[in-house]
Amino acid sequence: MAHGRAMKLDMLLVLADTPNHARELGRCLDADVVAVHSLEDAIEAVESRPIGVVVSELRFAGELMARVSIPVIVIAGEGKLGDAIAALRAGAADFLLEPFVPEQVAYVIGKALARHEREDAAPSAGVVLGDSRVMKQVWSVVARAAPGNATVLVRGESGTGKEVVARAIHGASSRADKPFVKIDCASLPDALLESELFGYEKGAFTGATARKPGRVELAEGGTLFLDEIGELGTAVQAKLLRLLQDREIERLGGTRTLRVDVRVVAATHRDLETMIDRGQFRQDLFYRLNVVPLWLPPLRARRSDIEVLVQHFVRAFGAANEKPNITIDAAAIKVLRGQRWPGNVRQLQNVVERLVVLSEAPTISEQAVREELSQRVRFATQPSTTQGSSAQESAAAVSVVGPLDAEMREAERRALVRALEHAGGNRTLAARLLGISRSSLYEKIAEHGLS
Repeated sequence: MAHGRAMKLDMLLVLADTPNHARELGRCLDADVVAVHSLEDAIEAVESRPIGVVVSELRFAGELMARVSIPVIVIAGEGKLGDAIAALRAGAADFLLEPFVPEQVAYVIGKALARHEREDAAPSAGVVLGDSRVMKQVWSVVARAAPGNATVLVRGESGTGKEVVARAIHGASSRADKPFVKIDCASLPDALLESELFGYEKGAFTGATARKPGRVELAEGGTLFLDEIGELGTAVQAKLLRLLQDREIERLGGTRTLRVDVRVVAATHRDLETMIDRGQFRQDLFYRLNVVPLWLPPLRARRSDIEVLVQHFVRAFGAANEKPNITIDAAAIKVLRGQRWPGNVRQLQNVVERLVVLSEAPTISEQAVREELSQRVRFATQPSTTQGSSAQESAAAVSVVGPLDAEMREAERRALVRALEHAGGNRTLAARLLGISRSSLYEKIAEHGLS
C-alpha cells in the first residue's frame, strides 16, 4: 500500500506513557498527532475531536477497544508479539512493531482507516433493510423489546445480521447514551474469555500486574452484547448465570462482589436446545437468556429483500470506492436473486463489494455478475446447473441418491474440502468463500474430521 493511503487521516491519537511514540509516528505520517497519557484523556479526545485512528500501548488496548468505535492499533515492543496477536483476536485493528518503519506505519494505519471507512460507508444496518413480511415482524419485536431491560436472545444463521439487531436494540433503548460493549465468545479460549468478561485482580495469574476491569464493568449502565453465546464453556456459563440472576460478578482472583447494571443481548447460530440435551449448555442459563427470543430469517426466506439490499450495497460501496454514480441493472439483480446465498446477507454483501470494486463500467451488468459468480467455489447449498450435462450423467446422479440427511452431510463435507483446497488451506479465506464465520468453519471442520 502506498504511503499516500494514510494521507486521508486527519488526526491520529497516540495513547502512551511517554511522548516518544507520538513524535516518532508524527515523523512517519502527514497528519496531526494528538498525544495523551491516560485512558480517560483518550476517551475525551475521541469524543471531542475528529480522530481517525488510535495507536495505543498494549496495556491500555483492551479497555480502549471496549469504549471507542474507531480502529485501535496496538504498539508491540520487543518480545510482545504474542500479546499483540492476542489483542488482534480481541478486536484490535492491527499492530505496529518497534522500532517504527515509516512505510510500515503508513501501510498499517492506512489499511485500518480504509477498512473503517468501508464499514462506515456500508453500515451494517443495511443487513436488515427490506420490507418483506418477515422483516417487518423482526422490527416489530425490536421496537417492543428495545425500551425495556429484558435480556434478548437473537438467533439465526451466520450472516443474517444478529449484531445489527443488538445495536438497534441498544440504540432504541434508554441506555443509548451509555456503552455498547461487544465480546465474541467464539474468538477466545475459556480462561481468557472469563478474564475478559469479568476482569481480574492484580496477581490473579502470571502477568496480571494490575487490576483490570472486564467487559461487564465497562458496559455499566449500557448494553453487553455476547456474540456466539453457544461457544461458552460450563465454568463461564455458571458465572454468566449469576450475572443474569443477581446482577453480581467477581473479578478473577478477587473476593469482593460487585453490583453491576447492564442489559444483556446474546446471539447464536447454534441449536441451544440440542446442546442442552447433550449437556453442553445449561438449561437454567438458556431460560435466563431467552426472555425475549428473536429469530432472524435467512436471506433465502426473504428473497424479495435482495433487490433493496443490492441497491443499498452498490450505493454504499460506490461511495466508499470513489464511484458514487455506479449502478446495477435489473437483469443483474435478477441473477443475484436466483442464488441460494448460504452465507446470507454477509455473503451477498461481499459479492456486491467485489462487483463494485472491480467494475470498469458505470453500470454493473448481468454478464459481470455471472462472471463473478462463476469464479466462486460451487457449493452444494447453491443450485446446480444441468447445462452441458448428458442424460446418462443425470441418470447416474439419480441412481446414487441416498437418505436426505446423509446426502446433505456429504455435500457439506465436499463443499468444505473444495473451499479449503481453493483457499490453499487458509481457513480465513475458506470461511469467506463459504460465506460463514471462522468459528462456524472450525466447528464444521471438526464435525467432519477434517482438522
